[in-house]
Amino acid sequence: MAEKDQIITFTGDNGDEIDFRVLEQTKLNGCNYLLVLDTGESEEETALILKEVKTDGKDELTYEIVENDDEIDAIARVFEGILEDVSLV
Repeated sequence: MAEKDQIITFTGDNGDEIDFRVLEQTKLNGCNYLLVLDTGESEEETALILKEVKTDGKDELTYEIVENDDEIDAIARVFEGILEDVSLV
């Protein structure tokens, strides 16, 4: 699992790569989640919640953006509890 302040690279569907800084990580219902912040040069920062996914037949870990609203709400509440000065929803 990624460590805090580690930079991870996310490759989008179109092949573009974006670097994210890991702000926090947690585990919920047996799944690992990362709260990441876009390290790009735009003035607007983008935070995402990524879910660790194991790829069949491969030893590498991959992450997917959490898109399910109920899952986002549950994980956001956990991260808000960990990071007292952050509001995610």
